[in-house]
Amino acid sequence: MSRGALLVLADGRFPAGGHAHSGGAEAAVGAGRVTGAASLEDFCRGRLHTTGLVAAAVAAAAALGVDPGELDAAADARTPSPALRTAARRLGRQLLRAARVAWPSGELDALAGRFPKGAHQPVVLGVTARAAGLGPADAAYCAAYESVSGPASATVRLLGLDPFDATGVLARLAPEVDAVVSRAVGAARGAVGEGVDALPAASAPLLEVGAEAHAGWAVRLFAT
Repeated sequence: MSRGALLVLADGRFPAGGHAHSGGAEAAVGAGRVTGAASLEDFCRGRLHTTGLVAAAVAAAAALGVDPGELDAAADARTPSPALRTAARRLGRQLLRAARVAWPSGELDALAGRFPKGAHQPVVLGVTARAAGLGPADAAYCAAYESVSGPASATVRLLGLDPFDATGVLARLAPEVDAVVSRAVGAARGAVGEGVDALPAASAPLLEVGAEAHAGWAVRLFAT
């Protein structure tokens, strides 16, 4: 494992486009479901165990070498919201641009040629992890942590939440992130032999509905 590569890939300053997305937090704040640290923790926990788990498993499977086309179709099937599918591909395209500069790789070049409009971000994340010399757990950790850190960071801006309180939320969720990563890697290893149907398909209907409503807002701070 390349610890330096993991630190670069997991760094919030890595130019992968995530800073422009709230992970559904803006819609949740607008609907009054997130009003402070306690409700943010509930929101992040729900996201972690649903979309976070799915993203972590897809990323881990890509890191293990499962066919990106099959994984991209699986990610599509697990993302009912058109707005979120579009965002996932946009984020994947941006991540791929950054990854090809950081870790030049034939696999990354092939992925760019295969998906000119962008593959789902977790698929790109997993292939990037392979190019960087990382393993499935590393890819899963990046995806799982991103599923909660993005909304936490966005809520600081949306509500003026104390950054220390947001950091406390992430610290309390750390053991659950570990558990989700373990589940995700296990499912990804199953997908190697059994196909992508072995990957989790946990749903988060409020996130999907909120994403569609958010896409129609005339004024918003974040893309999603």
